[in-house]
Amino acid sequence: MTPLVIGVVLFAAVTHASWNAITHRIKDELACLSLVGAGRTLVGAALACLAPLPAPESWPYLIASVLLHIAYQVALMRSFRLGDFGQVYPIARGVAPLLVTLFAVFALGEHLGGASAAGVAVATAGIVGLALWGVRDRTRRPSGPAVAMAATTGVMIAVYTVVDGVGVREAGAALSYIAWLMLLDGLAIPAYAAATLRGALMPRLRPVLVPGLAGGALSVLSYGLVLWAQTRAPLAPVAVLREFSVIAGAVIAAFLFKERFGGPRIAAATLMVTGIALMLGSR
Repeated sequence: MTPLVIGVVLFAAVTHASWNAITHRIKDELACLSLVGAGRTLVGAALACLAPLPAPESWPYLIASVLLHIAYQVALMRSFRLGDFGQVYPIARGVAPLLVTLFAVFALGEHLGGASAAGVAVATAGIVGLALWGVRDRTRRPSGPAVAMAATTGVMIAVYTVVDGVGVREAGAALSYIAWLMLLDGLAIPAYAAATLRGALMPRLRPVLVPGLAGGALSVLSYGLVLWAQTRAPLAPVAVLREFSVIAGAVIAAFLFKERFGGPRIAAATLMVTGIALMLGSR
């Protein structure tokens, strides 16, 4: 991986943690998902005007990804309602890179060099360790349903990461795939909310309009950068580096939500930095 790709993915990770923290403050789950979706659709529509249609070969992946992203968003918001941000977020993000790495290597046949493979292993160890600490923390241990929902979220992340990693390469242009994914993905939940709530939807949206739309726009930026990186590097290291958002999320949780940072998070951050250094050394 080049320093440019690594820098882009790390920036995407911080952006991802930021939009998750924004939505964590919105207690109305359906209003939050509706506004995030609306923000994605608006940005996706603007991007679609700047790019050609994705290649036909990419559309099956695109449709599958839209469905997976909807399931992911619902699971993510539910996990936030059931547990602390600083605990469920590492669990959700910790499951994904290990699954993506295994699938990329054994199913897609991607090859990792020695230093890159070591970097992936070390960084993944930090993420998984942080996730396990969230479960074992005796002072604020999350409930069983919170852990289960966070783990389900992680599985969804792993599956859509692999689907999008293949789909964006088939699309012909990363911007085309990004634009249509966000446009279609963003429509589903606002449409559902409008159909079920009708006239009662707007009063629920007004108090959280700005943070909700901002979260949607940031999510496009975050995932768009990751998709671009997946066209420039193997899936496994991109998926692992993206989970630097776990460390960024822990910092945000400590400063904004007054959640404890603690030694385990420092250790996880150290392993993440070591893994990144190894990946840089593999160029």
